[in-house]
This record gives sequence, structure tokens and C-alpha cells, in this order.
Amino acid sequence: MTIKLFIQALTKFLVGLLLVGLLLFLPAGTFAYPHAWLFIGILFVPMFIAGIWLMCRQPELLRKRLSAKEEQSEQKRVVALSGLLFIAMFVVAGLNFRFGWLLLPDWTTYAAAGIFMLGYVLYAEVMRENVWLSRTVEVQENQQVIDTGLYGIVRHPMYSATLIIFLSIPLVLNSVWSFALMLLYIPIIVKRIRNEEEVLERDLAGYKEYKQRVRYRLIPFVW
Repeated sequence: MTIKLFIQALTKFLVGLLLVGLLLFLPAGTFAYPHAWLFIGILFVPMFIAGIWLMCRQPELLRKRLSAKEEQSEQKRVVALSGLLFIAMFVVAGLNFRFGWLLLPDWTTYAAAGIFMLGYVLYAEVMRENVWLSRTVEVQENQQVIDTGLYGIVRHPMYSATLIIFLSIPLVLNSVWSFALMLLYIPIIVKRIRNEEEVLERDLAGYKEYKQRVRYRLIPFVW
């Protein structure tokens, strides 16, 4: 662990916390938005714990997750669209609470929070299984094909986990309209996966054979 990595991680954590808070509470017009506080808790508390674990046990993986920048223009567009989608989703959720457009029963929020945490657990397992996990589409030096665990079920379990997480967020925030917006994330992630597989098939030895062994990309028996 280095001081530089610690400062970088802590800065990004605090900036993310501040940004999410602004995007939720400003449109809501109040801090008395309980669903937002629930979401912030289930997002940032495990994130903080995972960050400490990575810093102590796998600092190189943490460094890659913090410093990654897309090099491919197509993936830059995908990342930009995803960012805009998240901003819109948070703002609409805050406005939905403020004006009471369409509120769901509380049990929906708690059920969605449970699904969110399940996605978090799956994401953590992916990080444990794949030391080459990266936020960018790339093939790293000495990278090998992982075909065990979750990677033996679908080829992109990280995206499976993020899909669970991202689709549950609007329901944690008690916003049907935000959920409708987040459905747009599905074609975005499909586009990213298609491009990523082109890169992996071209540059990663054994990936073509892996595709033949593991048929499904994202959801078992679906796609």
C-alpha cells in the first residue's frame, strides 16, 4: 500500500459520494429522502470495505480500477452514454420523490436492496476469480483465459453482476421512471460486450476456444 494510492482511492470515493448526494438530494429538494440514504449506505459502505481489502491484498488491481481510461473511441462513447444515463436516472429519481409522481410500496425498496447486495456479492466474486479484471477493454501482459467459477457459466460475469446492480438501483430509490430509463443500459452493455469480444478474440490466446466451451455471454440460457 502506498500513500499515493490511498489518497487517490479516498479522493475518488469522496468525490463519488458527494456527486451521488448532489444528484439525488438537489432534485428531491430535501435531505429527508430515506430511499436515497438507503442507497448511499448499501453502495458506499461495501465500496469502502472492498477498497480497504483491495488496498491491503491486491493493490495492483485497485490501481487498475482507479486509473483505467478507455483507449478505443467506441468504448469511450459507451462510457459517456452510461454516465449520462446514470445522471438522468438519479435526477429523475430525486424529482420523482419530490413531486410524488409514482411511488412504490416500501417492501419493493427493501427487496431491491437485497437484489443490489446480491449483485455486489457476485461482483466481489468476479474480482476474486479474475486478477486481470479491468474497467477498460484491453488485453494485459501475461493475461490468461479464466474459465472456472462464474466464468464457467457466462463469459462476462462482471457485466452480469453490474446489470443486476444497475437495474436494482432505481427500485431502491423508489422510482419506476428511473427504472424505465435504466433499461436503456441493456443495449449499451450489449454493444460493449460485442466490441470487447472482438478484442479478446483477436488478442487473447485461447479465447476462441473458450467461447465454444461457454456459450452464454451475459445471462444463462438467454444470451
